[in-house]
Amino acid sequence: MTKRIDFQVDPTAYRHWKVHYDGPVANLHMDVDENGGLFDGYQLKMNSYDLGVDIELADIVQRMRFEHPEVKVVVMKSDKDRIFCAGANIRMLGGAKHSHKVNFCKFTNETRNTFEAAEEDSGQMYIAAVKGACAGGGYELALACNHIMLTDDSSSSVSLPEVPLLAVLPGTGGLTRVTDKRKVRRDRADVFCSTEEGVRGKRAQEWKLVDEVIPNSKFDATVDERAREFAAASKKADVEKGIALTPLDRTFHDDGSVTYSTVEVQADRAGRTVTILVKGPEGEAPADMAAFEAEGDRSWMLRAARELDDAILHLRLNEPELGLMVFKTQGDPEKLLAHEALLMANRAHWLANEVLEYWKRVLKRVDVTSRSMVALVEHGSCFAGVLAELLWAVDRSYMMEDEFEGDNRPIATVTLSDANFGPMPMANGLTRLQTRFLDDDAALGACAEVKGEALEAEAAEEAGLVTMILDDIDWEDEIRIFLEERASFSPDAMTGMEANLRFAGPETMETRIFGRLTAWQNWIFIRPNAVGENGALQRYGTGVRGDYNMERV
Repeated sequence: MTKRIDFQVDPTAYRHWKVHYDGPVANLHMDVDENGGLFDGYQLKMNSYDLGVDIELADIVQRMRFEHPEVKVVVMKSDKDRIFCAGANIRMLGGAKHSHKVNFCKFTNETRNTFEAAEEDSGQMYIAAVKGACAGGGYELALACNHIMLTDDSSSSVSLPEVPLLAVLPGTGGLTRVTDKRKVRRDRADVFCSTEEGVRGKRAQEWKLVDEVIPNSKFDATVDERAREFAAASKKADVEKGIALTPLDRTFHDDGSVTYSTVEVQADRAGRTVTILVKGPEGEAPADMAAFEAEGDRSWMLRAARELDDAILHLRLNEPELGLMVFKTQGDPEKLLAHEALLMANRAHWLANEVLEYWKRVLKRVDVTSRSMVALVEHGSCFAGVLAELLWAVDRSYMMEDEFEGDNRPIATVTLSDANFGPMPMANGLTRLQTRFLDDDAALGACAEVKGEALEAEAAEEAGLVTMILDDIDWEDEIRIFLEERASFSPDAMTGMEANLRFAGPETMETRIFGRLTAWQNWIFIRPNAVGENGALQRYGTGVRGDYNMERV
């Protein structure tokens, strides 16, 4: 049986990263264990990384926001001599299945986006302190930081050598960040991305590839000084103590199902579908933020976000043939909205902000998941507020209309809240409702007018919030036909179609990274020039260049 990849890690058992906290400044040291690869068959030399290294990094970034909110500046550095990071491990990429390569790139993108946005979302700024070679994915780690400092010596440089060396593209947004974020001139970017040895010293700063170049003798002191300066200038409120993120309550079953405290994942491998049920809160909302903070990670709003996040990642990497995700909810919408309202009314409180920002990231994770997705609004469901966002993240939604014989659950409703009108934007910078109603301000305005109302099927359909409403006679057959048909389509065609349709509206750096990059990398990773027997990834390190088919297609 294939090894299950686990996205939950124990901070006391990190193998690749070390964190030292010093008041408002945290020093994040990359020190990859060569023998700590997620799979057999390769060594993680030169601070190269695989998915396991990035799972630890994602955990650190998350805990930095919840467990260490006192931190205002994070300095990312290397503990290896003369090397910052060599990027994604080439042996791992050469031997990995296509689906793993693409999902690996997607997860690393999401992780970099998370710490790139940490300053705006949480007031935590990231500095890359680059000593030694910083190549490929290593430079992409630095690019996602808010500030890049490079030491000026004979061995320190930044580079994106994937095109000349490996016949692939930088996998985590390097090309896009060079042009869109760093504003590097196009011709210089062309030279940079076509040069194996990269750029060092003052030229790197002149070309805007880094922010500062510092003599080696002064580098460490200057990095520390700059971190203190940024921390002193930070507008982030002082927080004395965070909350602990304890291990998730979950059970994996042999049939592919997973049980959490607020989420149930029911796999149907024969039907190539998986049902994800999110259960609303059972108890009343905390009285105030002091009570919410006392609940810590056991509060429903944080617990449900963590569990849904873990479920999505698990399904992506461990169940690639479950191509259709069916989202359901159950519970009391009013209780859910009360829990949500407490946080919305206290967004200035650090923990309320972090939980809402986490929901934003989880919903973005759903948006870019390469599976067909449908939501079923059944009687007894609680598609309200943050959970209502799932209705517009999926490709279609079906809702029960009127009473069903033998079903005594509360009638199906959809309820909008303030959370649906701003705090949870997609990668395109718009809310899901804005994206749904592009160029239809009247429809969007009508939705705002019914905010707080529990809309039954006819009203929800009239407002444009669901795709189709079905009565007791049609529900079972229509849903069955849809599920069987959707699961029978080519997954390649579905991935292409869905990715094109989900991100209407303006293009941003984030949509370019997930849209264009993922599409191109998907294609390039199956081309013989990269992954064939004589391709660049297979021949890397042998001293023989890849044997390319030179036809342009």
